[in-house]
Amino acid sequence: MDSTPSRAIIVAALQLSSQDDVDANLARIEALVAQAVKRGAELVVLPENFAFMGSEEDKRSIAEAVRADPSEQDGPILRGVRNVARAHRVHVIAGGFPETSDDRERPFNTSALVDPAGSVVASYRKIHLFDVDVGDGHVYRESASTSPGQRAVVTSVAGVGVGLTVCYDLRFPELFRVLAERGADITTVPAAFTLMTGKDHWHVLLRARAIESQVFVVAAAQCGTHPKGRRTYGKSCIIDPWGDVIAQASDGVGMAVQTLDLGRLREVRSSLPSMTHRRPFE
Repeated sequence: MDSTPSRAIIVAALQLSSQDDVDANLARIEALVAQAVKRGAELVVLPENFAFMGSEEDKRSIAEAVRADPSEQDGPILRGVRNVARAHRVHVIAGGFPETSDDRERPFNTSALVDPAGSVVASYRKIHLFDVDVGDGHVYRESASTSPGQRAVVTSVAGVGVGLTVCYDLRFPELFRVLAERGADITTVPAAFTLMTGKDHWHVLLRARAIESQVFVVAAAQCGTHPKGRRTYGKSCIIDPWGDVIAQASDGVGMAVQTLDLGRLREVRSSLPSMTHRRPFE
């Protein structure tokens, strides 16, 4: 029996141009979340590096522990997200921020789901790390400053399965397929895609992951120029399981908001049941 929910859920993918001032970034997020909730959003997805886009040394220094319940030891990033979720009674996916690890020099890049009570109900540590020379004069070695995660995570928002990923994970379809097999109806992609790769690959990859795994994809992106001349592509968007872009943010800071009809997900999975047609091969 198909267990796909039949309800609808309103989601928002925020688009930010985060800088190296945590307090200023969190203030901007609070204002945008308030706008998203006014538009009916039940789930708000923040981009990767939503609270801080700066040097790797400073990123290490602001890494925080992630605990399920609020604690006096909460750092400013997680405390800020908890406060926003509680104030607006909304689920928030804190798209990607530095979480402390056993290696002080290499924190995790973590995406956490915070519920309307301010509790962290799920967290995912980015598995695939961005070690790439993109050809625009910037060389990225995320593994030099970040520890990789090892576990795929599917959680739930109001009975809807939500799979968690972060940015470069988008290039690894096997992760998305696992999330779908484990019950994801929506997969979130918080990102800080480079301008160089984004203009050619962003929409293609998002649409492919939605089609082949038969899920809604909610992609929240960074945009514009950041410290040290880093430039990101933007184009936060929401993709349906047929691969159509059903909402997209304009250029600059803003958001994409859309009602996701889970009935549509049921239709796609029933009419083209490719997930059930997989066969073993050598």
